[in-house]
This record gives sequence, structure tokens and C-alpha cells, in this order.
Amino acid sequence: MRKPKEKKSETMKLLEKLSGGPLSFARAIKSIRACDELSQEACAEKLGVSKSHLCDVEKGRKTVSPERAARWARVLGYPEPVLVRLAIQSELDAAGLKYRVEIEAA
Repeated sequence: MRKPKEKKSETMKLLEKLSGGPLSFARAIKSIRACDELSQEACAEKLGVSKSHLCDVEKGRKTVSPERAARWARVLGYPEPVLVRLAIQSELDAAGLKYRVEIEAA
């Protein structure tokens, strides 16, 4: 028996509209940086990574661990669960695994 497709929340619909497509970790980081009016260089420095690494993350060429996603969320002042979920989802998507991630704080 197939599980019925879950409806997206209004928040996720809005975020996807603003980011130009399905929300991914890459799009979220790029959108956060743009909203905070940070250059790639300034944002990379704030996050403690190289500008080229941040560029690779924003382009979806590299993923980040859930731990790093949580740290980036804290540094940037955004909710940890959102970026952690997107980081895990990006890793699954990159591996070609058809799973949808949902998380909640323990």
C-alpha cells in the first residue's frame, strides 16, 4: 500500500518560490547569504571555510555534514533543524536514494 503524498507546508511553498525551485541545502545557503547581504567571501569567512568551498556548496557540487549544517545555522542565526534536514536530504539525493527526511528535536 502506497503512502499518500504529504502536502508541503505553506512555509516550504513560499521558500521554494523565493529560491526558484525545490529547496535544497545549496539554495538555502545561497538565499540566506543573499538575504543577509553577505558576499561569498564575507560569508565564507564568517563560516570558517574557503570562498571556493562555499561556492561549491552553493552550486550543489559539495554537501556538508549534519554537524556542519547545525554549526552554520548557529553562526548565521537561522534554525538548526531546517539546515540539518536539508543537509541530510542533500546527501541522500546525491546518493540517488529516494527518501524524504523529516526531523524533530529529541
